[in-house]
Amino acid sequence: MFTVTTNGFSHDFKSEEEYYANDFFGRKAGLSVSGQLEGEMAATAFGKIYTFGPSFRAENSNTPKHLAEFWHIEPEVAFAELDDVIEIAEEMLKFVIGELLKKCPDEVAFFDAHFEKGLRARLEELISHDFGRVTYTEAIKLLQESGENFVYPVEWGCDLQTEHERYISEKVFKKAVFVTDYPKEIKSFYMKQNPDGKTVAAVDLLVPGVGEIIGGSEREADYDKLIAEMQKREMNLDLYADYLDLRKYGTVPHGGFGLGFERLIMYTTGMANIRDVIMFPRTVGSIR
Repeated sequence: MFTVTTNGFSHDFKSEEEYYANDFFGRKAGLSVSGQLEGEMAATAFGKIYTFGPSFRAENSNTPKHLAEFWHIEPEVAFAELDDVIEIAEEMLKFVIGELLKKCPDEVAFFDAHFEKGLRARLEELISHDFGRVTYTEAIKLLQESGENFVYPVEWGCDLQTEHERYISEKVFKKAVFVTDYPKEIKSFYMKQNPDGKTVAAVDLLVPGVGEIIGGSEREADYDKLIAEMQKREMNLDLYADYLDLRKYGTVPHGGFGLGFERLIMYTTGMANIRDVIMFPRTVGSIR
């Protein structure tokens, strides 16, 4: 996270606690990496919601797909399990691309002619099929048996890299594919723990040419399991009091996903670098 402060450098403060106690909010604060936790509160009140706003991530990732500030679409739905999250994600992506092809034919033709030959055909192909589905464990086996010489080694428990994701979507399924049930150690604390004790009800949508474009999960609704996982990760429970109260006083199965808006623009225009689809790209070592 990016730290938010109005205090400049000073020797007047004897400790970090004193520094932040005299700061704008009276405590340490940072820019949001996601609206999800707040979105869960809204979804339990209203049933179905989405947030759309900027997210800020201080990752030292200088790749064509990463920004320090990007726009984030995050639906959250109450009374939804993982299968429901997957269905909503597929329907949303197909609808958006279908509307784009129908309402913006000239723009699609322009990008097809000047940036990616065959763009329109690729988009039409994507939405013409049911998306595939494979578990993380099955995906690892497919990668290990592929005979490909990947830059990043493949073993159960590793985080899938873009080269792995593209192989699964482009070479194995030859279409968009949902990968589910990731090891809990490589996913976030709030994801629902599966009965096997090793995996969580997480899902990533992989698309040909890009790799991951959507990430989501069913959320952990069990208060005790959530507390145990947070303590295992040595998280400060006091900072999540409002979030924990959602479970403490009763909750429902719910879930959602996040879609990076600029990554979607990249995919639908054929642009190769995310910096070319946002007005002011903010990245490692560069702010304007």
